[in-house]
Amino acid sequence: MLKVFNTMTRQKETFEPITPGVVNMYVCGPTVYNYIHIGNARSAIAFDTIRRYFEYRGYQVKYISNFTDVDDKMINQAKKLNITVPELGDRFIKAFKEDTAALNIEPATANPRATEHISEIIEFVQDLIDKGYAYPVDGDVYYRAHKFAHYGELSHQNLDELEEGASQHTNDEETARKEDPVDFALWKGAKPGEISWPSPWGAGRPGWHIECSVMSTHYLGDTFDIHGGGEDLTFPHHENEIAQSEAKTGKTFVHYWLHNGFVTVGDENEKMSKSLGNFVTVHDILKTIDPQTLRFFMATTQYRRPIQYNQRNLDTAARNLERLQTSYNNMGYRLKDAEEGNDPKVEQEIRQIIADYNDAMDDDFNVQNGVAEVHDLARLGNVYAERPVVFSGTLTFIRQTLADLLSVFGVELAEADSLDDDGIQTLIDERLAARKNRNFERSDEIREQLKSQGIILEDTPQGTRWRKGN
Repeated sequence: MLKVFNTMTRQKETFEPITPGVVNMYVCGPTVYNYIHIGNARSAIAFDTIRRYFEYRGYQVKYISNFTDVDDKMINQAKKLNITVPELGDRFIKAFKEDTAALNIEPATANPRATEHISEIIEFVQDLIDKGYAYPVDGDVYYRAHKFAHYGELSHQNLDELEEGASQHTNDEETARKEDPVDFALWKGAKPGEISWPSPWGAGRPGWHIECSVMSTHYLGDTFDIHGGGEDLTFPHHENEIAQSEAKTGKTFVHYWLHNGFVTVGDENEKMSKSLGNFVTVHDILKTIDPQTLRFFMATTQYRRPIQYNQRNLDTAARNLERLQTSYNNMGYRLKDAEEGNDPKVEQEIRQIIADYNDAMDDDFNVQNGVAEVHDLARLGNVYAERPVVFSGTLTFIRQTLADLLSVFGVELAEADSLDDDGIQTLIDERLAARKNRNFERSDEIREQLKSQGIILEDTPQGTRWRKGN
């Protein structure tokens, strides 16, 4: 029975989708004014892993993740680069798709852009005004936070105790226009030279929070299963989404709220910041780090836990991933001399590992315990591959299971290069002959020659195997 931790109730709850066998989920995407940073990647990988597990368990997943392509950051960066806001959005949406593809993140069912839904946003805001939840002031429109009875429930805060500036966009001039300091912007009047759209309240653009309410309900309906994002979005962004959406529809907005933990950088667990000089973009990381290593590192930390991004942890992930790949290759090597048939006892062990893996992942996607089962499976495969007699059906079962379980983490195992490569095999044969003749100097020379080409030799009771190293 799959359980998820619901931020709204602060407890694990049995997951029961609105439509049996279907999961509708919305995950807040990036503001596309720059390359995504490691924190953006953490959220994208965490929820892609959750999505993949639902699919592994047989659910059909409708996964929506937006692009915020107009806000203050977009406007300022476009001016700095002397391009238009839409051009800036196009540039970094393309970069986002390239970076997430490298990390093997499945494309969303849809990636709506805020600027594609302006007319719906205006209609949504007007409906809130008509219902008395919002009010226009000098071209802006604000939401009356105190009017919504449940405001603060997601972040577990008392509205009366919230400080000014809760919308993260407050200044003295803006505060003076509001009825209450905690009210937040639904629509912002345009300043001279800014990108804008006509509206009943004057030319302007949408506020940050209203975008997600409109896009999520457009694609998933007034009520849907899961809303995800980084824990920093709990307040005010997600709190405001709830207030807007439920005031308009009169229905529960989301059944389960899931939030991923932060990423810290370096050995001192520093919060990532440009001022500290530790701001890390995925675009730069992928120039020096294998994407599969980064994916494996981030996907195998439970989504609610913080991640410490440093070289030591990346190196550990690389070694663990190489062990799994080696196990997969070892079993593939033994398939060439395996007998037809199956080993029922070993296959029962495999099924138990699968069951334990499922139990771990059903517990709020506990990937640490899940990947422990994957390592147990790899060890089982290594031990089985060392037997004098192995069966092809069982080897294939272990290998396919290893690949299937790892694919939930977004990791794809590669087939080892074929031993039909005449040049490599000729050197291996020469090395074996040298060893028989006790010419160990030549044997070592050949090993080093192959190593220099990225070929690693492994001497086993069943013969010499080879694989490509990192």
